[in-house]
Amino acid sequence: MIGLRSGLSIWIATQPVDFRRGMDSLAMLVSEAFGADPFDGGLYVFRSKRRDRVKILTWDGSGLVLYYKRIEGQFTWPPIKGGVMPLSHAQLSVLLDGSDWKRLPMRVVDQPLRAG
Repeated sequence: MIGLRSGLSIWIATQPVDFRRGMDSLAMLVSEAFGADPFDGGLYVFRSKRRDRVKILTWDGSGLVLYYKRIEGQFTWPPIKGGVMPLSHAQLSVLLDGSDWKRLPMRVVDQPLRAG
């Protein structure tokens, strides 16, 4: 499993991508389509057209890492539209298990005020 640390940003592309793409091509897509830096340590999640495969691109501090998973059946994906959307750690874990991650709402917590 992918090491999920506190503060890790996770983004999922809502459009399917060509799964012949490798690391460099996906990194370029992160820059262009996500408007993000593929070397920032975030996780960038991509789906296949058949909905049975997922690729995750990340920078681990020493190089690009590409995770690939194929399941029997289909992953649950957000509706196909332009853009990207954030995922929580819990939602990513449920997605990779092949379950319906949309049943887990994204928990938004305000940053606590510092005493001072």
